[in-house]
Amino acid sequence: MSDLSDTDYTQRFIFDDSDTRGELVSLEHSYAEVLAKHAYPEPVAQLLGELMAAASLLVGTLKFDGLLILQARSEGPVPLLMIECSSEREIRGLARYDAELIGPDATLADLMPNGVLALTVDPTQGQRYQGIVDLDGETLSECFTNYFVMSQQVGTRFWLYADGRRARGMLLQQLPADRLRDQDERDASWQHLTAMASTLTADELLSLDNETVLHRLYHEEAVRLFDIQPLRFHCSCSRERSGNALVSLGLEDAQQLVVEHGGHIEVDCQFCNQRYLFDAADIVQLFAGAGVDTPSDTRH
Repeated sequence: MSDLSDTDYTQRFIFDDSDTRGELVSLEHSYAEVLAKHAYPEPVAQLLGELMAAASLLVGTLKFDGLLILQARSEGPVPLLMIECSSEREIRGLARYDAELIGPDATLADLMPNGVLALTVDPTQGQRYQGIVDLDGETLSECFTNYFVMSQQVGTRFWLYADGRRARGMLLQQLPADRLRDQDERDASWQHLTAMASTLTADELLSLDNETVLHRLYHEEAVRLFDIQPLRFHCSCSRERSGNALVSLGLEDAQQLVVEHGGHIEVDCQFCNQRYLFDAADIVQLFAGAGVDTPSDTRH
């Protein structure tokens, strides 16, 4: 089996003669792991891949330790898309959908009408931050570009593609004035670089390696490509977390659930389909330990 870093990674690049940075992402194994958990219709699988690519690119722009959470919500056939990506580049995701309402050629507007996009940064230390904007665009690429226009005021463009097997993305972002001090020159350089990137087709980005992509777009520019940063699928669910969720219900309600469900409670992780079982003795033990689970119990 190939090294995961061969297929799942981000890679940063920078233009030596312009105040612009970029990043590329490729996802295969982690994308396959997310899709394997549910029988997603093709348009939903595509949106999930694009959102995974966006989260992977954004983690590279943020200097923090913690968790980045992307949530797209709507009143349509796909009420929720959710991706979590940690600063350690561990990623997981899910979608909720009504398959009967999803056609094979459904667009973002069809799937998520009146949608909103929430970006949450949850650092291990410090203040939690959340930005929310309307899902304003024909594609997720446009929605993320518009998000940065509305909330960050930093020149940023996204190109996101997924086909059910591979998810790819590219980001360009303006840096503070350094090499180009004249505003007209800065604007002209930014327009040129983004215009060239927009000539890249979905098929090209999904099939070509990063060096080829950059050469095809910017063979007349001085571009430096940095080392890859591997990503991987990882679900942070655990028996202990599931037990803590039951403790939050209160002892009487938890015990009542055990009775109603035939002697045990099943807690399923929606991200990875892991199942954790708790019987009456487990419930007593959980509350006696104030939510601290016994590590010797490893039943799933």
